[in-house]
Amino acid sequence: MGHWRRPALLSLLLLSLSDPAPAAGSARRSLKTNLCKWCDSTAPACEDKVCYSNCNLNSYCEDPFEICVAIWRQDNESIRISTLCHHPQRPIENLMVPNYNSSRCVMSHQPSQDGLTYICGCVDEQECNDKLIFENHTNGYSMLQSKEVIPVAAISLLPPLLVAVMITVIFYLCRTQKRRKRAKAWGGKQGQPPALPEPGKAAEREEKLSVLMDESPAGSRPAELLPIELDEMVGKGQFAEVWRAKLSHSPSGQYETVAVKIFPCEEYSSWKNESQIFTDSSLRHDSVLRFLTAEDRGAGPRREYWLITAYHSRGNLKDYLSRHVLSWRDLQKMAGSLVSGVAHLHSDYTACGRPKIPIAHRDIKSTNVLVKSEQECVLCDFGIAIRLDPALTVDDFANSGQASMSTSPLPATAAYMAPEVLESRVNLEDLESFKQMDVYSMALVLWEMASRCEVVGEVKNYELPFGSKVQEQPCVDTMRDIVLHGRGRPEIPSSWLVHQGMRFLCDTITECWDHDPEARLTAHCVAERFNLMAQMDCDDILNNNMDNQASKTASPAGEHQDSDGSRN
Repeated sequence: MGHWRRPALLSLLLLSLSDPAPAAGSARRSLKTNLCKWCDSTAPACEDKVCYSNCNLNSYCEDPFEICVAIWRQDNESIRISTLCHHPQRPIENLMVPNYNSSRCVMSHQPSQDGLTYICGCVDEQECNDKLIFENHTNGYSMLQSKEVIPVAAISLLPPLLVAVMITVIFYLCRTQKRRKRAKAWGGKQGQPPALPEPGKAAEREEKLSVLMDESPAGSRPAELLPIELDEMVGKGQFAEVWRAKLSHSPSGQYETVAVKIFPCEEYSSWKNESQIFTDSSLRHDSVLRFLTAEDRGAGPRREYWLITAYHSRGNLKDYLSRHVLSWRDLQKMAGSLVSGVAHLHSDYTACGRPKIPIAHRDIKSTNVLVKSEQECVLCDFGIAIRLDPALTVDDFANSGQASMSTSPLPATAAYMAPEVLESRVNLEDLESFKQMDVYSMALVLWEMASRCEVVGEVKNYELPFGSKVQEQPCVDTMRDIVLHGRGRPEIPSSWLVHQGMRFLCDTITECWDHDPEARLTAHCVAERFNLMAQMDCDDILNNNMDNQASKTASPAGEHQDSDGSRN
């Protein structure tokens, strides 16, 4: 018996050592679930033998035994990728997932009657089904590459073709300019004045030359650039970088700390729009970022466009709220200054009664609000702002990009988009519609500030609007599902409503993010409500002080009577 039992034990031991991977994989997956890319259909992006799914959504698998899976389907017309979580022991579309105990998603060819089909599975690495590897199937992948030879060749030839076209255009413009100079000189000799071009066309042509040929029109550059020394980059957006810098005031070394927003040469239009908004003197307000000047520096491909403004060391509101809890008084002052700034933008008059053109910011969010002091904020980043000039036509507003703002490349803005923007039903004939979109976005920022106020009870960690439902930078489709179809808004717990002032503020926020744009409050109405809240607080303080004073005066009298009674 001993001789039979010993080989059996040895065979069991060898069997357990021969395939340790599944046991180890099961042990790993029993501890946590996998985070996988999850999209029904996307177009891949490929380079050499590696492709990426181009999926922008992800999800944790519900079952700890589920793995990340990617399915590649290719027919004569297109290539589509499906990414998801799936149990490896179960078939998916009549396919089984092979070789899934790795963090690399290596594609395996599968027989199919509907064209080429590949599948891969992976575990133990976040979103491992995003990177698709074809190292074991060069023949199948080479077929894919052969179909892409023509578009790749076309793309490769595009840059030289564009360079040739630009050189031709520049050469033509130079020749035309020389001929005009000769004609002008010849006309002067003959005593005949040369024909002058139309002012509008001349200005337009001069502006184009300033960008293409680095020949700025007269007066576009300041006579002398400010003596500025860049210190440290403090922020970077889609169109520009923001630097802290030193503005020298005297040779003795005295300087002022300023902020410099630097646009590259290709973002000239963004710089031009924001500088035109800033240079409007009616924009000046305590709750709007103080503007110093706009400059263009350098030449050729190194040319840069600068906006120089005041610098606020506390940073933007989002970062400030993540580090600080606000008192009720701080919340009132900071939120009131934000509302005051938006009301000033939307107003037809300045504070002193002078007429002005209203401005719609169009990108109000907590990262575009700077903390000026512990009780004051300022609006910044007017890159896509627009002047609501009654002289502009509907086509002018449509060309400004507002009508297609839902497809805007700004990634963080989708969470602050009003329902009518997500639904692409903006009424461009009514200038008030632009203001109503600003009020909706402002309401979300007010909610962010309220969520970090100590009077709400238990103050949770800072989160963006809809932060419990979406990622930090949700896409437009996700926000459509939440805001349009689900009519969702950030949560206002009942504990917030215990405080009388906070309840009044929450009612105001709710009216500002109403689904119907016409039902929303105006920024001026919200500003008046903040003034009313401040007055209510002053009355409460005054009443409390009077009560305290009355109790103090009554207390000595009572003590005097008690002492007299004790003597009697």
